[in-house]
Amino acid sequence: MAESDEKPRPDDAEHTKTKALPHWRLVVDQAGVTPEVLAYNYQGSGTEQDPFVVQWIPNDPRNPQQWTDSKKWFITLSVATATLTVSLVSSAYTGGIKQIIRDFHLSQEVATLGVSLFVLGFALGPLLWAPLSEIFGRQLLFIGTYAGLTIFNAACAGAPNGASLLVFRFLAGSFGSSPLTNAGGAIADMFPPDQRGLAMTLFVAGPSLGPVLGPICGGFLGENASWRWVMGFLAIFAGVMWIGGTILIPETYAPTLLRHRAVKLSSMTGKVYISTIDLKQGKVSLRRAISTSLLRPWILLFKEPIVLLLSIYMAIIYGTLYLFFAAFPVVFEQARGWSQGIEGLAFLGIAVGMMAALIYTIPDNKRYVLLDKKHNGFAPPEARLPPAIIGSFAIPVGLFWFAWTNYPSVHWIVSIMAGAPFGFGMILVFLSIMNYLVDAYTIFAASVLAANSILRSLFGAAFPLFTVQMYDKLGLHWASTIPAFLALVCVPFPYLFYIYGARIRTHCKFAAESDAFMQSLKQAQNQREQESEEQDTITEDERTVIDDGVISFNHRRTSSVHGPSSLYDGNPYDIDRVHTRDSFS
Repeated sequence: MAESDEKPRPDDAEHTKTKALPHWRLVVDQAGVTPEVLAYNYQGSGTEQDPFVVQWIPNDPRNPQQWTDSKKWFITLSVATATLTVSLVSSAYTGGIKQIIRDFHLSQEVATLGVSLFVLGFALGPLLWAPLSEIFGRQLLFIGTYAGLTIFNAACAGAPNGASLLVFRFLAGSFGSSPLTNAGGAIADMFPPDQRGLAMTLFVAGPSLGPVLGPICGGFLGENASWRWVMGFLAIFAGVMWIGGTILIPETYAPTLLRHRAVKLSSMTGKVYISTIDLKQGKVSLRRAISTSLLRPWILLFKEPIVLLLSIYMAIIYGTLYLFFAAFPVVFEQARGWSQGIEGLAFLGIAVGMMAALIYTIPDNKRYVLLDKKHNGFAPPEARLPPAIIGSFAIPVGLFWFAWTNYPSVHWIVSIMAGAPFGFGMILVFLSIMNYLVDAYTIFAASVLAANSILRSLFGAAFPLFTVQMYDKLGLHWASTIPAFLALVCVPFPYLFYIYGARIRTHCKFAAESDAFMQSLKQAQNQREQESEEQDTITEDERTVIDDGVISFNHRRTSSVHGPSSLYDGNPYDIDRVHTRDSFS
């Protein structure tokens, strides 16, 4: 028991064997109290004034970072598929847009709002879901929001008029936006930073590849059935993912898990337990969490030039992808006379480029791991940017290629192939910049990524709305050239930050504060390594004296929860909530 006077030696604690929990128990039991957890020596006395401080025990079976690689990758694939599903739903709507215009007597612009409002939900939803995940955890939020996505997709299938259809699409996008942040958080919960590269690649691929696959699925279904079947299929697809995720994906958010464990231990023993993060930071009220979540992203977006410029760059690329959902019907259906289903296949060029980029990230991840080891686990953030430099050139190449080869007289394969460099560059730029922002703004990373997501989604919602008018007035070639010029203007951004990023970060308040924190973390790590080397020199006789009570290793172990690294787990989705809850007040 925690109040026992017997204190285990640290050497024994490090090699404590705990029985792995079956997967079903990980899903249904967030506390994960095993005999080893119950018998562990926690810091404290178990009273209201001095509660036992609950932290992970060595080899803790409920600690997501201690799970087997197969379990981690199963959950990673599950949450990545959940994000791909949501993004596929955003664009599959276009497969039935002609019938929607006909049945509800809508204009092209109003019907296109079905895409824009869904993506607008991507921008607004996370402002609510992020603080709720801080209070209730990721698992419960996934169950609730994916249920909402399923319900509102089904409502779209039965919508009686255009107005209700658009409202249901907005609500579906708002609820569906939860996995776009939640999934990345789950991956960061399980993998330490030096092992996260490939897993984050899958996460980034979902929101990018899903919109490309949507028109292919929706196009053939809308052409051969009806737009209501498109919406019905999306509801069924989301429902299957909802049921599968509910019974297969466990909670991974450490603060929630430790909080539940503390409650369970308190009820089992009659003593007072509290999680280490709740002890240090206090429990967060829902009102405060929501108000902070609404404010922080905007402060970072407009006060940090790094965040603003790179977010604008990603937003332009993301907006261009959604622009294609309105542009491809003009280029391939109107100009070439293709059917609705065949036109959706034009997105395969972009999909091929994205898959090629995913393959490219495998050797590039090895490059980064070697560089990270060279810097003792503290590689500079700019080390993330070389793929973005390559991708920044590929994007305008693909866009100019598409703009000036989409004549009906030019073979269709030529303009479809132009999508490959665009898709290739998009994945490289997105993955590199997101990792760069996380590394440059460690303790503020969740808010930085939220700001990036908001701006990106706003551009994705806006671009399709003016696409048809732009193509009508400028023609196929010049209308397609405008996003190419925008991408060309942004080409220097990754290179400039690669060369001058370290210097720029010193003049940015929040980036400089993050860098100072990482430097202190590095010093703490060096100090621990030095202490470890000194302890290795202690003889067995000296260890015996220590065990007799001259020095207490247990006090050193349990008091480590106060160290600067104990609360920092490298998780960009909760670290700023842990450290900087009052930083923006």
